Amino acid sequence: AALPRLARADAPASPTAESLVKVLYERLKPEQRSQVCYDWNFVDPKRGLLRTRVANNWMINAQEINSDFYTGEQKDLMRKIFEGIINPEWHAGFDRQLEDDCGGFGEEQSIAIFGQPDQDQFELVLTGRHMTLRCDGNSAENVAFGGPIFYGHAPSDEEEADHHGNVFWPQALEANKVYAMLDGKQRKMAEVAATPSEQKVAFQGGSGQFAGIPVTELSADQRGQVQVTLKKLIEPFRHSDQQEALQCLERQGGLDACNLAFFTDHDIGKDQVWDNWRLEGPAFVWHFRGAPHVHVWVNIADDPSIKLNA
Repeated sequence: AALPRLARADAPASPTAESLVKVLYERLKPEQRSQVCYDWNFVDPKRGLLRTRVANNWMINAQEINSDFYTGEQKDLMRKIFEGIINPEWHAGFDRQLEDDCGGFGEEQSIAIFGQPDQDQFELVLTGRHMTLRCDGNSAENVAFGGPIFYGHAPSDEEEADHHGNVFWPQALEANKVYAMLDGKQRKMAEVAATPSEQKVAFQGGSGQFAGIPVTELSADQRGQVQVTLKKLIEPFRHSDQQEALQCLERQGGLDACNLAFFTDHDIGKDQVWDNWRLEGPAFVWHFRGAPHVHVWVNIADDPSIKLNA
């Protein structure tokens, strides 16, 4: 299936998020760098290769953004970096998520910088509750978004079937439009009895056993709705990251190499609007867990040999 076409990119904002990471790095004092800056391949004794770790609720180090550890100017730069990696149309949505989940941007959140921002290879990682986002300027090779990412939202810990107020639930509604278009035979292929562990988003490669229905088993209109769903999934992020994600997927066979699974074991409200579902290919995993609230794990590359650290 063809990948969704993206609208022409607007003129790039100036300054870029990556240029702001360089400014932030320059403005950090040596005693600050010693606590939040790391070598590119720094390995934490307990958490492994720290730069590539992804989790649903964590601080990459002990230095909270909204603390006296940082100056007002430094906090402002972090906010602008965050805004730079998000689609401007999604700033309000992410702020709603942050307000609900941790009290606003910078609360229970931390950043780390890997590598040397004044050289070619560097990456800033932003972490917190329901967030692992990255800004790498494409210096992390073969991967989209700078590596695996996570986003989620919990307006309430145990959500109702309509997920009222959840900013990411419309993504699930878009995927469920595909399910609504399936005939009985296709639904039997697409429905999977047990949701896998949400952290299991490592790549299976071309010989992987993917759950659900192969996209190649869908009709043209059904495949078109998968394309619409994919576009909805990448929509919250800046155009360059959207494009990179699509390019990685294309190099591994595109949507035709993927399966779509709807997991039937955690159906809030028993309405067959599936809360948990997954789109997966050789080096592409988008795992949406909507029960009891939304957790989304994303891992995309153009090389399935890349390891996951979760």
